[in-house]
Order: sequence, then C-alpha cells, then structure tokens
Amino acid sequence: MAESGRLPSVTIMDVARRAGVSKGLVSLALNNRPGVAVATRQRVLDAAADLGWIPNSYARGLSLRTTFTLGLVVRRDPSVLMANPFFASFITGVESVLSTRGWSLLLSVVPDEEAERDAYRNLAGNRADGFFLTDLRIEDPRPGLLAELGAEAVLVGPPQPGTDLPSVNLDDRQGVTASVEHLLRLGHRRIAHVTGDVRMVHGAGRLDAFRRAMERAGLAADLVRPGDFSAASGAAATTALLAAPHRPTAIVYGSDSMAVAGLKVLQSAGIRVPADVSIVGFEGIELGEYLNPPLTTVRTDPVRWGVEAAKLLCARLAGEPAPQQSDLPPAELLVRDSTAPPDHTGDSA
Repeated sequence: MAESGRLPSVTIMDVARRAGVSKGLVSLALNNRPGVAVATRQRVLDAAADLGWIPNSYARGLSLRTTFTLGLVVRRDPSVLMANPFFASFITGVESVLSTRGWSLLLSVVPDEEAERDAYRNLAGNRADGFFLTDLRIEDPRPGLLAELGAEAVLVGPPQPGTDLPSVNLDDRQGVTASVEHLLRLGHRRIAHVTGDVRMVHGAGRLDAFRRAMERAGLAADLVRPGDFSAASGAAATTALLAAPHRPTAIVYGSDSMAVAGLKVLQSAGIRVPADVSIVGFEGIELGEYLNPPLTTVRTDPVRWGVEAAKLLCARLAGEPAPQQSDLPPAELLVRDSTAPPDHTGDSA
C-alpha cells in the first residue's frame, strides 16, 4: 500500500484499461460529471475499486479532473495553412459544438514530425482529453502514438488500417470523378491534374480518382504534375504544364488555392480561360465565385465536418453510444464559367 499522502502505484490509466474506456471518461465518471451512462459510470467505479485506487484529495485534484479541452495538432507550413480555408471552417464547426458544452479547443501548429510527436505527448499528458486527427497520411503513425498515450481521438477522413479509431468521412473522390466526367462531356481529351500532397490520404485519393476516371474513358492520365495544395505549387505546376509538348485543354486542380494561382499563370501567358484551357478547383471557397471567370469547383462542407467530428468525439469521451464511422454527403461539382468546350474538339489523346 502507498504511504499516506502519496500517489498510489495504480494510475488513472490502469483504471481506464480495466474499465475499457478512455482516461477522459474515467475523469468524467469519477467526478460525477453529466453525460456518462449509468452502466459506464458503474464499470469505472468497479474498476477503481478492484484495483484499490482511492486517491487522496490532492491527487484527485491533479489526476482526475478532466481538462474539458480537445486538441488539434496541425503539421503544415504556416504559409500553406493560412492559405487553406479548410481549417478555419472546420474549427468553426468544432467550436459551435464545444461552446454549448463548456469545452474548448486547443490548436497547435507544428513544423515537422518530431515537433508533432512532442505536441501530442505534451497535450495528452494533462492538457487535452481527446484529439481530432486531420490531414491523415499514408501509414500514419499518429493513431499508434495516441493508443500508446491512452488518448481518445477521431479520424477526420476515411477509416484507416491498423486502428479502430472512429472516423468522420466525406467522399472527395466522387468530386474529382465528377470533374473529369464533366470535362469529358464538354469534349476535352487532354485533361491534366495538379495534385495535392500525395503523402496525405486525401491527396493520394484524389489522384487515384482522377486516374481511374481517365482510364474508364480510355485516356492516358499522363498529364499529372505534383503540388502540395498551396498557391505557389499550383502556379509552378501550371507553368510546367504550359511547357509540355502538348498543352492540356483542361486542368483539374487538387485545391481552389492552386486553381486560383493557375488561373493567374494562364491569363498572364495570354491563355484564355475557358476558351483555351478550362480549369476546375476543389473546396468551393467563396472567393471562387468572384473570380473572372467564376471558378468551377468541387464543393465540400468543412463546417459540418467539424460539427460531426466534435459530436462524435464528445460522445466517445462521455461513454455515450456513437457510430464507428460517420459519413457526410459526398463532395459535389459546382459548375461555373471556368469550364467550356475546347476550341479544337478534334484534338484527342
């Protein structure tokens, strides 16, 4: 038995494992907070009793009190982050839920993988009860790290192999497919794609959707240039496409920011949009409607994404019934004036 006044060897994490719940839920249950199912609260109390975990009042104040804070760690270059409208809209949705429940969101922007790991370890220790995992990456190490830390989390994107974390997903591949099919109906055959960061699940997914749509049409998907969702990468990729032996008649961009930059490059080179080259963006930012020409794009709903992710994470932390996967309505094509039939419909790949 531990000496009087000292923390026992059994920890809150031991109780969480025995009860089969998160550390945050143990805190909610033992602090008699609302929103915890009666059966779940009893399971936590039974686990604590079985392990002989009876912390003194000082330890209870330090170890049991939930932070009522959720974490969002974003590993991106600040310049790219500022230009990306997704996060501002996603956070708006998250906050609309948390503010009604007395919870708050802690945002940490980090430059690299090491800083990202440090941020999760620091926040999971005593500053955040759960996390939103955005910008899911191929073979993402973060679900494993959070499992090691005993932290609850929700994937903002499709379910991932190797983890049972719940997810809130929006099918953006369907939007890319619709973009290509729209351009095909207009008569385009030399269609290019400027990718997002293909190390990310959504960047790789959009590229795969583009290739599959082209293959179904019997066309080669050989006009692909890399980008990273930033305006600068969109401009560079568009410049490279203009230097190709056979210039595309249409370009599908992986983000609206890249499409806006591409539009400027095209117009600066004296290329008419859409008479010479049609362009399609992705995200549906408000600015796109006010460009000249207004941007054809794929519209998503990051605000609702934030709302549903916050509801799911809060429910998990409270031990309430919650789906393992929540699917939002798929991304949809919004046709404006930046797409039109090509001047030379006889040109085909």
